Amino acid sequence: MNDRIEKRIELQAPVARVWRALTDPREFGSWFRVALSGPFEPGRESVGHITWPGYEHIAWRAVVRAMEPERLFSFTWHPYAIEPGVDYSGEPPTLVEFRLEARGDGTLLTLDESGFDRVPASRRAEAFRMNDQGWSVQMENIRQHLEGAAGRGR
Repeated sequence: MNDRIEKRIELQAPVARVWRALTDPREFGSWFRVALSGPFEPGRESVGHITWPGYEHIAWRAVVRAMEPERLFSFTWHPYAIEPGVDYSGEPPTLVEFRLEARGDGTLLTLDESGFDRVPASRRAEAFRMNDQGWSVQMENIRQHLEGAAGRGR
């Protein structure tokens, strides 16, 4: 099994617009389907709950690692931590990185999630598989958010 998930998507939106969709908690919540309780701040935990139908009982917890404007947004979290009543806090988290690169009038967005080799073996394969599928969906979600009616004029 691979230790890393990588996804790339070319977005028809300028870097500044993609940056806002990634780092404004309301916008991030809109396309990612999570209700966040406050802003993203490096070194601080971001909390909220998933709003995706069927997953509303799941808490969102991520620690923001880096916010390099219009270049890099990263956080750590516990991948596919969805079992009610299970405390995942003792597990090593994975690192999620969004990298932005100007491509003409658009943006190349690269998503990288690494550290699956440290996820407990009992749930590593499923966490990798589910996050690999999930990131494919989320990359399409951000594209629709930026290029659809909701993304114009903001």
